[in-house]
Amino acid sequence: MKRRASALLLILLLSLVAYGQDTLSVSVETVQFRSKLVGATLPYSVVLPSTYKIAGHGSLRYPVLYLLHGLAGHYDNWLSKTKLKDYAAAYQMIIVTPEGNDGWYTDSATVPTDKYESYIMEELIPDVESRYRTIREREGRAVAGLSMGGYGALKFGVKYPEKFIFAASISGALDPTVRSDANPRNIWSFLRASVMQTFGAPDNPVRAANDLQKLVRDLPSQQIASLPFFYLDCGTEDGFITTNREMATIFLERKIRHEFRELPGTHSWAYWDSQVQEVLKLAARKMGHATAESKPALRTVTIY
Repeated sequence: MKRRASALLLILLLSLVAYGQDTLSVSVETVQFRSKLVGATLPYSVVLPSTYKIAGHGSLRYPVLYLLHGLAGHYDNWLSKTKLKDYAAAYQMIIVTPEGNDGWYTDSATVPTDKYESYIMEELIPDVESRYRTIREREGRAVAGLSMGGYGALKFGVKYPEKFIFAASISGALDPTVRSDANPRNIWSFLRASVMQTFGAPDNPVRAANDLQKLVRDLPSQQIASLPFFYLDCGTEDGFITTNREMATIFLERKIRHEFRELPGTHSWAYWDSQVQEVLKLAARKMGHATAESKPALRTVTIY
């Protein structure tokens, strides 16, 4: 009888532990958003922190990280190709992964309905903030992305400093128009079709208006203090390492607050899975929310 009672108690305790783990895990929702600007349904995933749905926390508001995918990718890549859901459990923030197709997070020069910059700024963010308990101020928003998404994230940080406290790029394709035109046989060549569709011909004004290096160089000095903190990293075996070094140099010249890291790695999901952990940690820190667990610092080449 005593042995049976002990066994029942063990089962009960294990059940309680499992219940506790389940209730404290993050949850993922997918929103099917109908964009009037793009004229299409653009889904986005939302990773909600462990405390979001716990009774008694209904008045809490959370910071948001908008996490952008790369070229030939989609909104669900971050969740399907990395352990983002596991990593997110260490943070009390909402993570949103929007659909950007191959639109370079830019309003297209050639396709009137491909308004992916306006969609993010005018439709997505307001929709997220109407559906979820977010901090609806600059201090509660961050944006980051990989490759094409890295370009989009840094551009949004430069163009909309009043919206974001932190902007980060992982393996960013930061100068797509110049490099895809000038280097027809190198790694940038696969960008050409999407670059032409989004930015138009070399003399199209949409190019100059979205040239990230030009945007940063042309910033009035009095606006620099209002910019978000920028973070960018790139693998030393990545074909995009040169453009990242150039961007970091421009940040240095303009005395813009940033951190640049070079790390061993290629343009791959293995690298992005590793580095998204650093982006989450930095975003949480910049938005003033502590992590549940601190990860050791990476050994990198860091330039401020």
